[in-house]
Amino acid sequence: RKHLRPSRDAMGAFAAEPPAAAIPTIDATIFLEGRGDPEACRAVAHALETCGCLVIRDPRVSSAQNDTFLDLMERYFAQSDGVTDARPELYYQVGVTPAGVERPRDHGASYESLADTPKSRCPPVADPKWRFFWRIGERPEETEFADLNAPPVVPAGFEAEWAATMDAWGEKLVAAAETVARMAALGFGLPEATFADYLSKGPHLLAPTGSDLRGLLVNREEEEDGAVAVSEGTVLAGFHTDLNFLTVHGKSRFPGLAVWRRDGKAVAPSIPEGHLLVQAGKQLEYLTGGRVLAGFHEVVASEATSRVALERHASGASLWRVSSTCFAHVASDKLLTPLLGESSSEASSSSSSSKEDGAPRFPPIKAGDQVKQELDAINLKSS
Repeated sequence: RKHLRPSRDAMGAFAAEPPAAAIPTIDATIFLEGRGDPEACRAVAHALETCGCLVIRDPRVSSAQNDTFLDLMERYFAQSDGVTDARPELYYQVGVTPAGVERPRDHGASYESLADTPKSRCPPVADPKWRFFWRIGERPEETEFADLNAPPVVPAGFEAEWAATMDAWGEKLVAAAETVARMAALGFGLPEATFADYLSKGPHLLAPTGSDLRGLLVNREEEEDGAVAVSEGTVLAGFHTDLNFLTVHGKSRFPGLAVWRRDGKAVAPSIPEGHLLVQAGKQLEYLTGGRVLAGFHEVVASEATSRVALERHASGASLWRVSSTCFAHVASDKLLTPLLGESSSEASSSSSSSKEDGAPRFPPIKAGDQVKQELDAINLKSS
């Protein structure tokens, strides 16, 4: 097939940056104080089912810790060779993944059903972004999936600060994911610990991406040595869903992220102080039997991204766009199987519990096997 790009008309609705349309914002403070809050729990479940994402207010979140984390990752990506800290034999699930490796699944068939067309090529190409995976939390003493629960990689020259900085921020994001999981379970009428028990000792990953935006200065400033071919409109992370249970995003220093709501509209999330963006992943889709669908998103170097790059360049700040991302995972040895029946509104939709050929849409599978299948599909399985 040809590489298809959306037409200018198709992209017109968010040519520069998607509008900051409504994503539900829910305050977890009362729940975290141990006072219940069933209304907020129902709101979390409703947001995940009808929108695929939400913004959660979590009083444990510290912008100072996020800033320290972003500072560290900006310095790391600027000096990494993309090889020394890479572990392709472990599906790149610890250490660095250099640019040009990860390639999204082909979701081109879904484009026609979306109100806002993604800017990603179809079929997809490898992303120009980098990534670093850092393990967060306890690991199981015994597992069939040792390669998905491998020890973390600590980059040379960063030993004094790396683990403390990564753990401090990553643990906050995993804690937020567990809170949303508990609230969602109650909101769906399940026991509070239902989803949280699946997450216990999961291979959670602090997973910042790094995109070198020096290329945005070309034709404005003298190009710096080593600047990559990034210009306005470059897709940094192609249109995709995440394979894990929940993805938690802290605030990045650059705009560019767009998420798709269940109504097919693209949204540029706003993450206020003390808040986090939470998006559903494939494992949550599996456990809810399609009641919740994994949320689509992409990252594009937009006009707004260029403006921030110019401002930061003028002040001497880093031009690496680092995402403050964490993947909360179901434990590798847990069996994924639907815990909820489909909603009446989904009974005849593509999220139905059976495929067109009559085969079950969500056959039982261990989370580790599901992860490996997805890693193979996005080009992260070692040859």
